[in-house]
Amino acid sequence: MNEQDTEFTDVDISEFFDKTELPSQEESIDTGIVVFTENQKELVHAIRDALALTKKEELAPLNKRIGDLKRLAAAIANFPSLLERANLTGGTRTPTSLIDSLVNSNREGDTTLQLPSKATLGKGFLVAKLHTFSSMERLAREAGMDEKFVTTVHDETISMMFLLLAEDVYLNLIRDTSLTMETRRQLALALLLLWEHRADQNISDISPVLQSVWKARTRLAPAFGTMMGTSELIMISFQLDEQWSQFIKTKLGEQGVNQAMEEFLFGISYEQITKLKSLLREQGIAAIGREEVSSFLGTDVKTDVSEDYRDFFQQYSLRRDNARARKRLNLPGPHKTLEDYFISFVIDMNREKQEKDLYKHENISETTMVNA
Repeated sequence: MNEQDTEFTDVDISEFFDKTELPSQEESIDTGIVVFTENQKELVHAIRDALALTKKEELAPLNKRIGDLKRLAAAIANFPSLLERANLTGGTRTPTSLIDSLVNSNREGDTTLQLPSKATLGKGFLVAKLHTFSSMERLAREAGMDEKFVTTVHDETISMMFLLLAEDVYLNLIRDTSLTMETRRQLALALLLLWEHRADQNISDISPVLQSVWKARTRLAPAFGTMMGTSELIMISFQLDEQWSQFIKTKLGEQGVNQAMEEFLFGISYEQITKLKSLLREQGIAAIGREEVSSFLGTDVKTDVSEDYRDFFQQYSLRRDNARARKRLNLPGPHKTLEDYFISFVIDMNREKQEKDLYKHENISETTMVNA
């Protein structure tokens, strides 16, 4: 498949909807996986051009990998869309019925076998795409391309990792009965769109923020015991992003958020943090460094991590699994990850802004009609 082949598979959805379910022109939706965004296409073309000049032997393998991605996306597009009515072997499925099943599910543990095939296959596609861009970053560096360009490819790779993370976060929040049903249904719709396209505007906006926070976290040297380091991260936070600083200001006082922040910052579990505090207090030790944590806890723990996206996701997945276990067993400690809290906060802020904008627009329209 050459580079002129379509990179977005379009499907006519009109025949799958009843008249009452058919979206209006203003709400029209496309189906199919976004193989490459416009920005990603430009990066791919630039690397191809550079390899053609400096490392021709690497060009053919890269072209094959890109062709494989397109063929994989085309194969996944053959599965029923999650945004259309579909007649399946088990009955008829609509977007509404799928959202209902997500928000009403009370299943614990791994739900892989309960998810639509397109969702599971799409995750595999995203992992393959992530690995492809990771290889492209290496190729760009070896080809002597500008460091700014290499950084851009790296950031695109990171954004894909956050899409994987977002899928977990959405599933967590959809099951969170402390949230309003309206919020949970909105999250379920966002998850369907992510599954359908393997792209998400919310995460595109949030990814750079969490990446900056992660970089700040890797560069801090917290003092375990007193848990010094939180204040440093908070100070850095106010320089990062308005949404993140607003989140810190309004939410860090909540116990769950504070505990999740400690886990994120120190790289060990709530239980290990609690044990460490107790041990140091009993021994009259004010604080210790990262390299001493394992000996005090009596087990090998990794508290120092790099900026590698794989380290980020691994640390996140550990915190996610621990939080789910605490919630299931009703144990003390954070029942959500810091990412859960932050993404939920951002979505709530965006919804409030939309409601205010709508209210303002309606008032302007009413005023215009009165004065007409």
